[in-house]
Amino acid sequence: MYALLFTDTGLGDGQISLLFVLWSSVGLLAEVPTGALADRFSRRGALVAAGVLQAVAFAVWTAAPGGWVFAAGFVIWGVGGALSSGSLEALLYDGLAAAGAADRYARVSGRVAAAGLIAQIPAAGAAVVLFPLGGYALVGWVSVGICLCAAALALRLNSPAAAAQEAAGEDDQRGYFATLGDGIGQAARAPAVRTAILALAAVAGLDAIDEYFSVMAAGWGVPTGLNPLLVLVVTLGGAAGAGLVAYTGTPRPAVQATLLGVAAAALAAAGVLRLPAGIVLVAVFYGLYRYVLVLVDARMQHVIEGASRATVTSVAALATELSALALFGAWAAGGVLLVAALTALLALIPLSAGSRR
Repeated sequence: MYALLFTDTGLGDGQISLLFVLWSSVGLLAEVPTGALADRFSRRGALVAAGVLQAVAFAVWTAAPGGWVFAAGFVIWGVGGALSSGSLEALLYDGLAAAGAADRYARVSGRVAAAGLIAQIPAAGAAVVLFPLGGYALVGWVSVGICLCAAALALRLNSPAAAAQEAAGEDDQRGYFATLGDGIGQAARAPAVRTAILALAAVAGLDAIDEYFSVMAAGWGVPTGLNPLLVLVVTLGGAAGAGLVAYTGTPRPAVQATLLGVAAAALAAAGVLRLPAGIVLVAVFYGLYRYVLVLVDARMQHVIEGASRATVTSVAALATELSALALFGAWAAGGVLLVAALTALLALIPLSAGSRR
């Protein structure tokens, strides 16, 4: 509900847009450096810090809402988001690898992605209940508590990479800048890693379309009161797609490319129909897309080597942010049909990445 808080505090559309630009800019600048921090010191610690920093951002917004405070909160949150980006994937992959189950990364990662999408349901329900009881203040302080709970849970995660480094006596030998250089170097010079990063960035950039789901629904005649409910259908479609990886394993790259092509066709059909029922087709698109996205991410994790996994993953996240700008441009130029065409074009990317492994 923070966008509504900004509006009710007196900020205009231009000022709110500037806040979002600041948020994105901080995330872009901090993405790779914080990934190296996680590799050098502690990926678990990076996740804990991310939860604490997000809690601090919400706390300052709630305690003293205002333009400059909102800007400060976005700077804090941007750094926190960068800390978690790459750290979670690296911690998950290395934890599975330490247990001899690296081949299960796609399945577990899919479940994590599905859980993240499904969590939007109780979050929205809580906001509906809390706001009438205590306004933005109650929503804000409960949000602070939830972030701190997430940080506390992160403390319980194992950190196998750090334990292995300590046992090998490597912890004192690898400096921060060496870690940063190793990660960037692997992303730039290792052909399999570079190809996998580009494939993931191109495909993951499409996820920015979720910013337009409610816009599409409104343009297709969905009443405002029903808009959140129908958009939830799309979210559940994405959760189903991501979670499905746990039950299907890893299909061949050609199959993944075909599924992405089918997703593009579903989105294009919805764009042509321009009817409320088209939301179901958008849900089909999003489910197939999220299914492929989990697999492309897993392919990248499998080709990364060494102790700079979070740094390399952060490089991919940075490239993804830049890729998302292309989607925003495609939407501005041609709306949903141009985005569908872009998705169809990218259907070849997973096949290309898989042939280079």
